[in-house]
Amino acid sequence: MKYAAVFAAIVPVLVAGCETNKTPVPTGGSKADGLVEMSYDVGGFDVPKVDWATADTSALVRCRAWGYARADAFEGVKTQCTAYSTYGCMAQTVTKVYQCID
Repeated sequence: MKYAAVFAAIVPVLVAGCETNKTPVPTGGSKADGLVEMSYDVGGFDVPKVDWATADTSALVRCRAWGYARADAFEGVKTQCTAYSTYGCMAQTVTKVYQCID
Protein backbone atom coordinates (compact mmCIF):
# COMPACT_ATOMS: atom_id res chain seq x y z
CA MET A 1 0.00 0.00 0.00
CA LYS A 2 2.88 2.33 0.83
CA TYR A 3 4.37 1.77 -2.64
CA ALA A 4 1.09 2.62 -4.34
CA ALA A 5 1.06 6.05 -2.71
CA VAL A 6 4.66 6.72 -3.72
CA PHE A 7 3.96 5.52 -7.27
CA ALA A 8 0.86 7.74 -7.49
CA ALA A 9 2.93 10.75 -6.40
CA ILE A 10 5.85 10.13 -8.78
CA VAL A 11 4.02 9.27 -12.02
CA PRO A 12 2.51 12.76 -12.61
CA VAL A 13 5.95 14.31 -12.11
CA LEU A 14 7.55 11.96 -14.63
CA VAL A 15 4.82 12.51 -17.22
CA ALA A 16 4.92 16.29 -16.83
CA GLY A 17 8.70 16.20 -17.16
CA CYS A 18 8.38 14.90 -20.73
CA GLU A 19 6.30 17.87 -21.89
CA THR A 20 8.31 20.26 -24.05
CA ASN A 21 7.40 23.67 -25.41
CA LYS A 22 7.75 23.90 -29.18
CA THR A 23 7.45 26.94 -31.44
CA PRO A 24 7.34 26.08 -35.14
CA VAL A 25 9.75 28.02 -37.36
CA PRO A 26 9.70 28.65 -41.13
CA THR A 27 11.41 25.74 -42.88
CA GLY A 28 10.25 26.05 -46.46
CA GLY A 29 7.69 27.26 -48.89
CA SER A 30 7.35 29.07 -52.18
CA LYS A 31 6.65 32.72 -52.93
CA ALA A 32 5.32 31.81 -56.39
CA ASP A 33 2.95 29.18 -54.99
CA GLY A 34 2.13 31.26 -51.90
CA LEU A 35 3.02 28.48 -49.48
CA VAL A 36 4.79 28.71 -46.13
CA GLU A 37 5.90 25.65 -44.14
CA MET A 38 6.26 25.92 -40.36
CA SER A 39 7.99 23.02 -38.57
CA TYR A 40 9.28 21.78 -35.24
CA ASP A 41 11.28 18.72 -34.18
CA VAL A 42 10.18 16.34 -31.47
CA GLY A 43 11.87 13.37 -29.78
CA GLY A 44 10.31 9.96 -29.34
CA PHE A 45 9.41 10.48 -25.68
CA ASP A 46 8.53 14.18 -25.84
CA VAL A 47 4.99 15.42 -25.35
CA PRO A 48 5.04 18.67 -27.35
CA LYS A 49 3.08 21.70 -26.24
CA VAL A 50 2.99 23.59 -29.55
CA ASP A 51 2.65 27.37 -29.79
CA TRP A 52 0.57 27.50 -32.98
CA ALA A 53 -0.44 31.13 -32.35
CA THR A 54 3.18 32.25 -32.82
CA ALA A 55 3.49 30.01 -35.89
CA ASP A 56 0.35 31.61 -37.36
CA THR A 57 1.84 35.06 -36.83
CA SER A 58 5.19 34.07 -38.36
CA ALA A 59 3.44 32.64 -41.43
CA LEU A 60 1.42 35.84 -41.80
CA VAL A 61 4.58 37.97 -41.59
CA ARG A 62 6.22 35.84 -44.29
CA CYS A 63 3.14 36.05 -46.54
CA ARG A 64 2.91 39.83 -46.12
CA ALA A 65 6.61 40.18 -46.97
CA TRP A 66 5.80 38.40 -50.24
CA GLY A 67 2.90 40.79 -50.98
CA TYR A 68 0.00 38.65 -49.82
CA ALA A 69 -2.72 39.86 -47.43
CA ARG A 70 -3.12 36.85 -45.14
CA ALA A 71 -2.11 33.27 -44.36
CA ASP A 72 -4.55 30.40 -43.93
CA ALA A 73 -3.37 27.11 -42.42
CA PHE A 74 -4.23 23.84 -44.11
CA GLU A 75 -5.92 21.26 -41.90
CA GLY A 76 -3.64 18.76 -40.19
CA VAL A 77 0.13 18.40 -40.14
CA LYS A 78 2.72 16.34 -42.01
CA THR A 79 4.97 14.14 -39.88
CA GLN A 80 8.31 12.78 -41.07
CA CYS A 81 10.46 10.41 -39.04
CA THR A 82 14.06 11.62 -38.86
CA ALA A 83 15.59 8.97 -36.56
CA TYR A 84 14.73 5.29 -36.38
CA SER A 85 15.68 2.65 -33.83
CA THR A 86 14.71 -0.96 -33.30
CA TYR A 87 11.74 0.39 -31.31
CA GLY A 88 10.43 2.57 -34.13
CA CYS A 89 10.59 6.29 -34.74
CA MET A 90 12.69 8.11 -32.14
CA ALA A 91 12.57 11.65 -33.61
CA GLN A 92 10.35 13.38 -36.10
CA THR A 93 9.72 16.69 -37.82
CA VAL A 94 6.17 18.01 -37.75
CA THR A 95 5.19 20.51 -40.46
CA LYS A 96 2.10 22.66 -40.96
CA VAL A 97 1.55 24.29 -44.35
CA TYR A 98 0.01 27.73 -44.82
CA GLN A 99 -1.51 29.19 -48.00
CA CYS A 100 -0.83 32.88 -48.61
CA ILE A 101 -3.92 34.66 -49.93
CA ASP A 102 -4.41 38.07 -51.58
